[in-house]
Amino acid sequence: MTGNLLKRHGIEARLFSYHEHNAKAVRPALMKRLKEGESMALVSDAGTPLISDPGYRLVEAARLEGLSVTALPGPSSVVNALVLSGLPADRFLFQGFLPGKSRARRKVLAELRDVPATLVFIESAKRLAGSLTDMAAELGDRQGGVVREMTKMFEETRPGSLPSLAEWYAEDGPPKGEVVVVVGPPAKPAAIDDGEVERRLREALADLSVKDAAQRIAGETGRPRKQVYQLALAIKKRET
Repeated sequence: MTGNLLKRHGIEARLFSYHEHNAKAVRPALMKRLKEGESMALVSDAGTPLISDPGYRLVEAARLEGLSVTALPGPSSVVNALVLSGLPADRFLFQGFLPGKSRARRKVLAELRDVPATLVFIESAKRLAGSLTDMAAELGDRQGGVVREMTKMFEETRPGSLPSLAEWYAEDGPPKGEVVVVVGPPAKPAAIDDGEVERRLREALADLSVKDAAQRIAGETGRPRKQVYQLALAIKKRET
């Protein structure tokens, strides 16, 4: 694709392949050319370079050598999918690819369960149904969206809950094209009223000191520790 684009605009340039499997071998040769005064453009046929690819190592090496590096904005599957999903975009975490095996994948998802942000994943079409099933198991009944073939003729966004999306792709089979999965943030816990806080404190004070009981209940309810400690003192005083 890059070669065709250069040809169409009459740009003559030598192209080098640089990817995960040859980066260690190719990077020294590229750095040598840069240090000799040549200019280089790192481009990608699959969206913005350096997003979930080894290009950042090349930038890192250039920075360490004191070489000038700049960037031109380009299409990003991460941001595009986030916008198209309709899910909260004020805070998000880009995970990239999940492990291929279900057990390892679920371990990573469990680590992300309580992250208070929208999650963005890149996924293989063949692994999509399995990944969605694991997401539903580890992240719960959250809203999500599967976005594929962005900026292309057959662009599609399929919103839905994680369980419903997992069921759809298990029955419909792997979609065509490049896939990004967006998952909404966890639901905020329901507010706990004063009566419930006091009830939990009374139970905790039966076995714990005022300090330890206050620390536990503050952690469970999200209430300020000092406030809960003062309430624990008051309860203890009334009961003695």
